[in-house]
Amino acid sequence: MPGANLTRTEAEARKAVVLGPITYHVDLDLTQGPKNFLSTSTVEFGAVEGASTFLDLIADDVTAIELNGEQLDVEKAYADSRIELTDLKAQNTVTVTANCQYSNTGEGLHRSVDPSDGNIYLYTQFEVPDARRVYAVFDQPDLKAVFNFTVVAPESWIVTSNMAPATTFDLDQLTQPGTLGDHAAEATKKWQFAPTPTMSSYLTAICAGPYAEWHTEYANEDGRTVPMALYCRQALKDALDKDADYLFDITKKGFAFYAKTWGVPYPYAKYDQIFVPEYNAGAMENIGMVTIRDSYVFESKVTDALAERRVVTVLHELAHMWFGDYVTMKWWNDLWLNESFAEFMSTLCTAEATEWKDAWATFCSGEKSWALNQDQLSTTHPIVAPINDLNDTYVNFDGITYAKGASVLKQLVAYVGRDKFFEGINHYLNRYAYSNATLDDLLHELEETSGRDLGAWSKQWLEEAGINTITTDLGVDDDGVITGLALEQTAPTDHPVLRTHALNVGFYNEDPSTPDGTGKIVRTDEISLDVAGAKTLVEAAAGKPRPAFLLTNDDDLTYTKLRFDVDSLDFAKKNLYRFDDALARAVIWLALWDMTRDGDLPARDFIDTSLAALATETESTTFRYALAELSTTVWHYTDRTQRAAIASEVAAALWKLAAAAQPGSDQQFQLVGSYLTYGVEGDESFAKNVRSLLDGSFALDGLTIDNNFRWQLVHALVAVDAMTDDEVDAELARRDTTENRQFMYGAKAARPTADAKAWAWDQALHHDELTNSQLEEVAAGFSGTPDESLANQYVSQYFDVLDWIWKNKTFHMAETLIGDLYPVYAAPSALVEAGDKWLADHQDADNALLRMVKANVESSHRTRMVSDFNTSLHDDLDK
Repeated sequence: MPGANLTRTEAEARKAVVLGPITYHVDLDLTQGPKNFLSTSTVEFGAVEGASTFLDLIADDVTAIELNGEQLDVEKAYADSRIELTDLKAQNTVTVTANCQYSNTGEGLHRSVDPSDGNIYLYTQFEVPDARRVYAVFDQPDLKAVFNFTVVAPESWIVTSNMAPATTFDLDQLTQPGTLGDHAAEATKKWQFAPTPTMSSYLTAICAGPYAEWHTEYANEDGRTVPMALYCRQALKDALDKDADYLFDITKKGFAFYAKTWGVPYPYAKYDQIFVPEYNAGAMENIGMVTIRDSYVFESKVTDALAERRVVTVLHELAHMWFGDYVTMKWWNDLWLNESFAEFMSTLCTAEATEWKDAWATFCSGEKSWALNQDQLSTTHPIVAPINDLNDTYVNFDGITYAKGASVLKQLVAYVGRDKFFEGINHYLNRYAYSNATLDDLLHELEETSGRDLGAWSKQWLEEAGINTITTDLGVDDDGVITGLALEQTAPTDHPVLRTHALNVGFYNEDPSTPDGTGKIVRTDEISLDVAGAKTLVEAAAGKPRPAFLLTNDDDLTYTKLRFDVDSLDFAKKNLYRFDDALARAVIWLALWDMTRDGDLPARDFIDTSLAALATETESTTFRYALAELSTTVWHYTDRTQRAAIASEVAAALWKLAAAAQPGSDQQFQLVGSYLTYGVEGDESFAKNVRSLLDGSFALDGLTIDNNFRWQLVHALVAVDAMTDDEVDAELARRDTTENRQFMYGAKAARPTADAKAWAWDQALHHDELTNSQLEEVAAGFSGTPDESLANQYVSQYFDVLDWIWKNKTFHMAETLIGDLYPVYAAPSALVEAGDKWLADHQDADNALLRMVKANVESSHRTRMVSDFNTSLHDDLDK
């Protein structure tokens, strides 16, 4: 959309013209439905006299613009999503009236109809710059303002915003036809909300609809009482009611932990958490009113990993009330000031203030593996990334900004000391309260409290891309005594920085209190040191007995790839399942996975080690990611000539592990779920197992076949063409809900036939009435079939349609299509050839588009390389 992409240069120029204070009065009429709503914005602001600037607005129709009492010609003033404002005065008032469009893509003001009861739910999502889809605004983070919202809506609805309503009025009018769907028209009401504190526009929010609600309050550390609320769709009321007290409790623990850790009490008037449908993010930190995807309301059994992730998400968004909301980055290049801190602090809070004590193992297995993957692409970027425009920003909500940033913050705490770090954070929050800050501002406060020069540290860790590898070089004499231990650091040629790492080296041996060969592997010694440059001698290790296993980066204090010494690697492969500490297992497992995807460890070794460890692993997120990595290894990295046999073997092993698992356990649940993804067309034994679980003719003790699990079984049967579309429709008719409609689309798209793939391809690209969640399901179902011949048919089509997608879809929908429609099971050589050609022909394409396509193509390069490596091992054996 021309004009919708704001550049950093334009933002800086506008900031120089628009002067504070800025005040908005936004009136929204939500009684018009079902496609549009009426928006009236009055903006009062100072400016450089005589200068010109612009407001942002994406609207179907702008009906009036008044600037300083003068009506402007709309045809001339509004173009390319911008309202031109010229000949400004020292003080200005502009009023804009427009018809804006409801969204079904989770951008702007999303409108969702719940098929189970016909209820309509509205919510806003404004990050990065989508407040402009709802009202006229200077939509950039450093033009903070005070916002006054007024909303007209059906009287039976609940309407919430960043602040509590100051007043409400009953109106003598009815909703217009279509506003309430099939429901009869009803009287309307006006909600007038209290003025917000000074804040950025992307953090404003409105939710409206017949939400179910729960309330409590928190005794804030500054003496205030903070009202708290939870909301969800009526269809999910019973499910959330079971967890409401728990979620309130987790949130209150977060309030207390953050206030104590930072020395700054929660700063806002209230705290709502609203679980909303068809969300294209995990959650959003709107001030005083967080929106969260309502898949976090658990109607069916979920993994412990997902239950823990919900806790981390709740605490992540709460941390944003300080990092991102109270103090906001000046421009999107410092997005990490929001996201890295929230990710780091939510993990720390989860580990230290909740029952999820192994949260750092969860972080290592899940978030850190995400970062390592993205940091080894050509599209990697520094944590403090160069952001030239909004499109650059969109693609930086990634593993670098979130997970690498959080890991590096953990390293910074180890480097300067925890007490000094949080003292600096206290100063930072107090100095920049309700305003904007930059990296330099933060570093200054940390340098003041820690006494350490962080300029060089920042350049290494925050301003340079890429990841180092630390290799253990161990010397041992004939008596098993260490004669020398060195840690050798290398860097990739395209990012050749060698960093300083504050880390621990752990010595691991069998628990001496148990008989040989039967005990857990425990840490028996540890050395702390700084690693710098190409080679660091660990002098304290000399003369110590050689342990069974040496773990560099014990406690996971730094961010690096690891390569073990030969004996330690051999020991880990044979004994990973015996390590007692969850974090140590996660660090080792991640290193083995990294070696596998680099072609440094045979796929067969990773598969065997993982299957053995899955039999005893108890940390749910580590379990979940190990299953995902196992699947990638089987379907993409193994010897091509042996792949089908290996997949069948692994499927049988998973089924056996599930049968042996504790009845009703998280492990049993995950193992069966993983098994369901290994079906191939024609596998009658697989189809029989799945069908018998679905119809109840066979049962695993403790395994509950609830709604969501039924749909996993349905999906698995359709994926091997053992269930018809009529049967899928009948399953939906049993319970027609928002979630089940999504599951239906995903199942039908997974059918391994040419007709089904053609249908899914067309639905994803051309069915504009699909919600964002339905689109995600149909696109993922399309590409998720491990059939090379089917996938090969879409290699050319995929690259041919990329330009059309980028031109015709909103960013989030384009991101879904470009990612999920990629025919990942096609022959890697075909994907590489077509992808490289497209990239060569599109060197001038938008950077955000290039980054997404490069990530896909480079994954195929890696797949081909690793598969060739493993195939060559089999070839060597044949010779």
